[in-house]
Amino acid sequence: MLGSSSQNTASVASRRDTVSFDNARSTSGQYNDPFSRVGSSFVSEDVPDAASEKDLGNEYFKQKKYKEAIDCYSRSIAFSPTAVAYANRAMAYIKLRRFQEAEDDCTEALNLDDRYIKAYSRRATSRKELEKFKESMEDAEFALRLEPNNQEIKKQYADAKSLYDKEMLHKVSGALKSTVQGTQKVGKSDTQNNGGSIHPISLVTQKSGPAKGNEQKIPAKESLLMEEVDSKSNKTIIRPQGPEAEGSNASNNVQNVKRNEKGSKQHMQASIQQLASRAASLATAEAAKNITPPTTAYQFEVSWRGFSGDRSLQTQLLKAISPQQLPKIFKNALSTAMLTDIIKCVASFFTEEMELAVSYMEHLTKVPRFDMIVMCLPSTDKDELRKIWDKVFCGEATPMEFAEILDNLRSKYCLGQ
Repeated sequence: MLGSSSQNTASVASRRDTVSFDNARSTSGQYNDPFSRVGSSFVSEDVPDAASEKDLGNEYFKQKKYKEAIDCYSRSIAFSPTAVAYANRAMAYIKLRRFQEAEDDCTEALNLDDRYIKAYSRRATSRKELEKFKESMEDAEFALRLEPNNQEIKKQYADAKSLYDKEMLHKVSGALKSTVQGTQKVGKSDTQNNGGSIHPISLVTQKSGPAKGNEQKIPAKESLLMEEVDSKSNKTIIRPQGPEAEGSNASNNVQNVKRNEKGSKQHMQASIQQLASRAASLATAEAAKNITPPTTAYQFEVSWRGFSGDRSLQTQLLKAISPQQLPKIFKNALSTAMLTDIIKCVASFFTEEMELAVSYMEHLTKVPRFDMIVMCLPSTDKDELRKIWDKVFCGEATPMEFAEILDNLRSKYCLGQ
């Protein structure tokens, strides 16, 4: 009986173990170790990921533990790079005054999201500290286009512009001062005579015969010293020596210096203009060779402004990207001023490349928020675009196939009939 009971007990235990083991079966039909399942439940709670590392970095940042925050953001980026993680790490770098690394991180953030305003703002801060005032101003200006009512960015733009203007003024003043000093040195070396003293020369007519009246012997100090005789005009150039002559000399001397300075300034201004014009021509020619297709609205706008005044270069920049890429590049960062300028550019090559021009006009309408942008066009811009539409796009030389497309697009641009 005892043996039988033992056998029954063993049989029940065996069946119970079998049931427990079957319950451990996964839905896929595979068996899982119960102990492994319990262990994994504890481990999963402690495994870090991109989000948790970023959140931990934020906590360290609030505690002003910037180095620890940077380590956390770096691990978050290693798990999964995001614009927020890069921008947050950039802010920590700024707090540690590591501005070059901050600028690089902001650039990475904008490569991931070219509409991230905080990345533009923080890069503007970094570039200002690196004394890249022009680039700082451009970042702040672009951020302001994305968020026109942001007072903090307005102030940031004003500060960067002020520093840039001062830098330009300092450079121009330095160039002006050095040029004037160089001209004065040349003037002094030309007028030096007799041990470095400057003597203005007067012109008088030589008189022949003895002087009438009481003749007195003139002291040697007040004698007239003949310097040069012009045989053709029978005129003698003499230099008076004496107290009265010295006063006259000083007055003439000042006038000569002023004339020299005035002439040198005019000459210098002309030289600066020529150098600036030459530099601009060289820069334009070099820029034409190095046009790279922009991938973001920021890149496009910076290059576009850099070619301001040169429609041919702006045309090259626009043609560097296909019409289909316009919505992807601009996203919701297209401004009314940029839209108007692009249309003017398209009009400049419309007659030579109608199909390409029409394609640009079509794909511009696919840019996000396009309807809102055209509604905000100033009346003066709308009037100008209507003239372009009537005289260029829908002119007599436009083939019927393109004229119909442009006529339909006219309503999308809110230009009426």
